[in-house]
Amino acid sequence: MNSPESPVQPPTPENEAETSGGLPPEPDSSMQEYYQLQQDLLRGTLILTGIIFSSVWVFYSLNIALNYLIGACVGVVYLRMLARNVAQLGRERESLGSTRLALLIGVIVVASRLDDLQIMPIFLGFLTYKAAVIFYMLKTTILPDS
Repeated sequence: MNSPESPVQPPTPENEAETSGGLPPEPDSSMQEYYQLQQDLLRGTLILTGIIFSSVWVFYSLNIALNYLIGACVGVVYLRMLARNVAQLGRERESLGSTRLALLIGVIVVASRLDDLQIMPIFLGFLTYKAAVIFYMLKTTILPDS
C-alpha cells in the first residue's frame, strides 16, 4: 500500500520501462527498414499469388489452380518463417536453421501420395515468393527513389 507521505511519481524515461511491463524499446532504423522489406515482400507475394491463381484457373482448370494455391500458401508460410528466423539472427540465434525446408518436403510427399494433388503446380506455387523477391529487386534497382 502507498502511504500518504510517499507521493506517486509520474512516469519518467528511467522508470517507464519498469511500469510498461519491460517492453523493448522502439526498433532502430535498420530494423524498421527490414520490417518494411518484409511487408513489401509479403504484399508482393500475395498480389502475384492472386494474379497467377486467377490466370491458371482461366487457362487450365480449377483443380490445377487450387494445387497452385496450396503451394503458394506454403510459400507464404515459408517466407514468414524465414523472416522470423532472420529477425532473430544475432540476438537469439547463431545461424539459420533448415527446418523450414521440411514444410515443402512434407507438402510434396503428401502430394505424391494423394491422387487429387499434383506436384508441379504445388512446387511452382511455392516458388511464387521467389518471383516476388525478383520483382522487388528489379523495382528497387530501376526505380530506387520510390
